[in-house]
Amino acid sequence: MVQVTGAPIRPRQFHEADGTGDWRVTGEGACACYRTGSLAEALRLATAIGALDLGGLVPDLDLRGGELTVRLITVTDDYYGLTDADLAAARLIAELARELGAVADPTAPQTVQVTIDALVGPQVVPFWRALLGYADRAGSPEDLIDPRRRGAPFYFQQMDTPRPQRNRVHVDVWVPYDQAESRLAAALAAGGHLLTAEHAPSHWVLADPEGNEACLATAGCPS
Repeated sequence: MVQVTGAPIRPRQFHEADGTGDWRVTGEGACACYRTGSLAEALRLATAIGALDLGGLVPDLDLRGGELTVRLITVTDDYYGLTDADLAAARLIAELARELGAVADPTAPQTVQVTIDALVGPQVVPFWRALLGYADRAGSPEDLIDPRRRGAPFYFQQMDTPRPQRNRVHVDVWVPYDQAESRLAAALAAGGHLLTAEHAPSHWVLADPEGNEACLATAGCPS
């Protein structure tokens, strides 16, 4: 967890600040995607970013082929969002990227979120928290986030009346084969139900306390 202190800022403040043209604020903070032309150049940029003095802030770096995605967000026990520390880091990273010839693609950033309609959120959230290995988002009991900031966030939306003929969400959760049994046990202990283990250990079909289904899946399990 990032333990950087800074003054909270809104997305509009971030975008209106000088030196942020490479960046776009999405649901998980400020994001910049740099195209470098090769894996070696993307790695060079990532290494250079790692050497910057960002005052203790550690950006998320996703390197794939000739593209490096950088995400900045401050996460503490009581805050999840942008601060002026993220803004300062964004400026430094953008300047470094220009020096190394990396080209930003401001159209590329995005956040994928899974939304679940729930009649009684406090009963449903613990199941998904356990199944996914997620954590509560600071200051927002309706949200769960991946503490490693790799997976899509989940949002729980209040539903006033049941919809018995409609499954309101379905997701597949892939975990390492040697973690499946413990994850299954945690999800069941958190109020889930096992619908079928017919295809285990390839996957188990589960449901939360309100019937929203999920598959807990593995790949490459040794025989």
